[in-house]
Amino acid sequence: MEPLLRDTYAEINLDNIGYNVRKLKEIVGKDVSIAAVVKANAYGHGAVAIAPTIMENGADMLAVATLTEALELRNYYSDYKIFIMGYTPDEYLEYVVKNNITQTIFSLRQAVLINDLSIKYNTISKVHIKYDTGMNRIGYKDSQESIDEIVKIFNLKNIDVEGIFSHLALTNREEDDKQYERFLNAVGKIEEKEKTFKYKHICDSISAIDYPEYRLTMIRPGAIIYGMKSYEDDSVIMKTALKFKTKIYQIKELQPGEGVSYGYRWKATKKTSVGTLPMGYADGYPRIRDSFVTIHGKKAQIIGVINMDQCMVDLTDIPEAKVGDEVIIYGDGTDNTIDIQGMADLLNTNKNEILCRLSRRTPRVYIKGGKVVKVLNYLLQE
Repeated sequence: MEPLLRDTYAEINLDNIGYNVRKLKEIVGKDVSIAAVVKANAYGHGAVAIAPTIMENGADMLAVATLTEALELRNYYSDYKIFIMGYTPDEYLEYVVKNNITQTIFSLRQAVLINDLSIKYNTISKVHIKYDTGMNRIGYKDSQESIDEIVKIFNLKNIDVEGIFSHLALTNREEDDKQYERFLNAVGKIEEKEKTFKYKHICDSISAIDYPEYRLTMIRPGAIIYGMKSYEDDSVIMKTALKFKTKIYQIKELQPGEGVSYGYRWKATKKTSVGTLPMGYADGYPRIRDSFVTIHGKKAQIIGVINMDQCMVDLTDIPEAKVGDEVIIYGDGTDNTIDIQGMADLLNTNKNEILCRLSRRTPRVYIKGGKVVKVLNYLLQE
């Protein structure tokens, strides 16, 4: 096992990820497939390291946003089904075909290119059609012209049009219903031409829970796999998979009037115990003024400007704190810890952004059965 080499790290509980995938499979049932979204390095959790846990607990494929994310997974897992939900430029489609990756397309032109490459490599390539029902991102615009072109793609001999999908803007139920109906209408018109899809999908984590009638034949859960809750149904409880930790590595006693960090934006008004932590915004922690960490189950306010590599906390009310003590930066919201949602609320953003901020210099430590089973230091990878 690799040495940790840093006191600041993200701890990922593989048992909790496995539980979340199994729970989700139980909710959606055996007739609905799961494309587990592991883009953005599995929302900071480490896509390569957690992929087996996800697949072994009920996912049918791994979904990513980019070709490079797909190739990273393919380098480790030759037999996993990998699906690129985003756009791949024409000049790189050869990598898709050669590596047996399922590609999203939204033009006949790209379908022809993939078909020609598939003939070259003597294979059949799977594709999913992206159909834009109102997100106005990528995908075929909702029209009869688009439907006619999609039907033509089915005639390409070395293409398997395995799926069709859309994405909800999640504005409100009325708008979501409109998008869903547009999607069903388009799929119906295509299927009237005796063209069928194995996978029809429009649900992400939120809609997969709150709109069970939208599940169709596949869902694309992301945040929920990692224990993040944005859906409204309080009866569905998932387990937080990630904690962000560090340790105290120096303690100083400051006198009234002494300042901390750049610009002395914080000054002691009384005798104050200050702890320094080897954690900063280069590790993915937001450069925020009003936040706290947890030490011995007590809140320790961050004081002064957060540095790139370090920050300081007020330990005055935690007299038992000593050098080397564990610090919970993000927890699960219990025992006076701030969770990912709490930090997102402070920044007026969403949980996914907070998770994606975790940088590659922050090691990942994987826990299974209460024991460390893997340490991943990206900076030491060849």
